[in-house]
Amino acid sequence: MTFAQLSTEGRVSVVTLNRPERLNAISGDLLVDLHAALVQAQADPATGAIVLTGAGRAFCAGDDLKEFDQQSESPAAIALHCERIQQITRDIMFGPKLVVGAVHGYAVGGGFEWMLNCDLVVAADSLVCFFPEMALGHFVTGGVTHLLPQTLGHQRTMELIVLGERHGAQALKDLGLINRVVALPDMLPTALTLAAQVASRSAGATRRLKRLLTSQLQTQLTGALALEREAAMACFADPDTAQRIADFAAGRL
Repeated sequence: MTFAQLSTEGRVSVVTLNRPERLNAISGDLLVDLHAALVQAQADPATGAIVLTGAGRAFCAGDDLKEFDQQSESPAAIALHCERIQQITRDIMFGPKLVVGAVHGYAVGGGFEWMLNCDLVVAADSLVCFFPEMALGHFVTGGVTHLLPQTLGHQRTMELIVLGERHGAQALKDLGLINRVVALPDMLPTALTLAAQVASRSAGATRRLKRLLTSQLQTQLTGALALEREAAMACFADPDTAQRIADFAAGRL
């Protein structure tokens, strides 16, 4: 089974997280397949823009806690898992093609991060986003410690990450974190239309625009990713995290 599917709609490549029975929760296999699909879409000369979406009832429910023991079984396993999660951020942000997120249901933890990594975001009105990391003893890894303060400022960033409160689509739009809010049946068509508009623009100009905007971020974002990776690895190895995840699985958290 492929956990990230790649299809095309005209000059738009559609990358779909395909683990719907687990709400597209992040597993090792999903990370490998998603990276491969994004690399292929970014390299395709016929592709003018990319839509990133999720199959089933959610965009991405975050890290699959059922795989925590496997992800944290050794320092090498922890390092590999954190690197693979952050590779998706690099695939989205530092590839030449603009990425339009089409998100619905839950975008949690890493899924929320990947949504924030997109260049444009179309959200279904069913969308719910939050960061559970601080409650679980995990750490954010998608460069959001650098990206969010630019949009929200220090205090709102702290509130979003530390408190982990749930936010709906309209609240996220009001915060400036998404571009469009539509009914669920209109989400993917709206994202495809938006991506087709992007693809109709000059490929050279949009490529240069994305490179210019991300190059201004790259040094700082790369530094943030490195620091987040270090913090995330330390959290994965912390016995407190293992206990918190066990409590969560048992319904005690």
